Amino acid sequence: MDTENTGGLRLPRSRKANERLHAMIPGGAHTYAKGDDQYPENLAPVISHGRGAHVWDIDGNRYIEYGSGLRSVSLGHAHPRVIEAVRRELDRGSNFVRPSVVELEAAERFLATVPTAEMVKFAKNGSDATTAAVRLARAATGRPRVALCADHPFFSVDDWFIGTTPMSAGVPAATGDLTVTFPYGDLAAADELLTRYQDEVACLVLEPATHTEPPPGYLAGLRELADRHGCVLVFDEMITGFRWSEAGAQGLYGVVPDLSTFGKALGNGFAVAALAGRRDLMERGGLRHPGDRVFLLSTTHGAETHSLAAAMAVLSTYVEEGVTARLHTLGERLAAGVRDAAAAMGVGDHVVVRGRASNLVFATLDEHGQPSQEYRTLFLRRLLAGGVLAPSFVVSSALGDADIDHTVDVVAQACAVYRKALDAGDPTPWLAGRPVKPVFRRLA
Repeated sequence: MDTENTGGLRLPRSRKANERLHAMIPGGAHTYAKGDDQYPENLAPVISHGRGAHVWDIDGNRYIEYGSGLRSVSLGHAHPRVIEAVRRELDRGSNFVRPSVVELEAAERFLATVPTAEMVKFAKNGSDATTAAVRLARAATGRPRVALCADHPFFSVDDWFIGTTPMSAGVPAATGDLTVTFPYGDLAAADELLTRYQDEVACLVLEPATHTEPPPGYLAGLRELADRHGCVLVFDEMITGFRWSEAGAQGLYGVVPDLSTFGKALGNGFAVAALAGRRDLMERGGLRHPGDRVFLLSTTHGAETHSLAAAMAVLSTYVEEGVTARLHTLGERLAAGVRDAAAAMGVGDHVVVRGRASNLVFATLDEHGQPSQEYRTLFLRRLLAGGVLAPSFVVSSALGDADIDHTVDVVAQACAVYRKALDAGDPTPWLAGRPVKPVFRRLA
């Protein structure tokens, strides 16, 4: 095969390991977004280890990594401050029959960092935290329906959300019917939905921002709509938490939700998530209220001490070292470089960088300006060949200027090939296999 078409990269050990993974693990990974179907054929590296902004695969190749741990490792791999905090706890035991003092300290640290919340409860993953918010909202309002933003890709593995996706197999239709959707940025549409299902909607669930900034007044308008219609406003801050500001998007935009959920960056790769919000709502899962009890995030491993120690180290590092500002600075430098490189190669309208500087993604558009999995495959293949592992351009604070300069150089080389494919009107000769696939699809 022509090395120009394949990029010259070979991953024989990773290829064999992927076959073994598929033999034992459904999908070959524990998160669909990490599946080898998300990467060009035979170019899905299996990782050996990582440090800072770099990872090494089992074939010995080193990559600059973006989107680290699906946005969870925002400080870089094996961050010394986080690892030291974890190491201090490991010899002290990780789980007890009563709360550890670490639970108290972690809650205090979290609420000091996110002062818009009055109480917090920790969990191991974002799905559980967001589903807990939905359960609290249903209990508080006595209403069955959930209204979620249709423009945001993921909220939970649980039936109330998965039933709305193309992968709804196994979800009873009656469960899916209780979830309704509204578009992002359109207050009139949200108002119309709440009016149509008057006194039926328990909560509005959305990411406060993603690849676009909220229109002026939008979040405040949702706050007013939720109050007027008597439903609970839930912000999913799994991505925006800490990347938008140390206090999340709610801290940046000044709009306080009733409940919010955090994860990803909170543990810098360690398993910890959080449900936070108004005391009167959160206390329904506690012991100091007169109403029916809500079963709220009662998990054996939810308060594992070393994960909470990691979270405290992350929170302290963000606040003391201005990590969010650094993420924005790095992202701005990267975005400018990629845009300049794409424009110089004549593909500035086809390789498009989008999103907040701390949370950049890229679109790959065909000759008609439409999103293309084939062109994404071509682009990813060339990035991998240049030592850049980038399902997105989401930065970590461990990146250095040299990393970004190298990334931009590799992007320029990828864009040169992209231009050839556009001129040919067909990217197929540069794919060397099947195209990458979207995560949410009905059939494998």
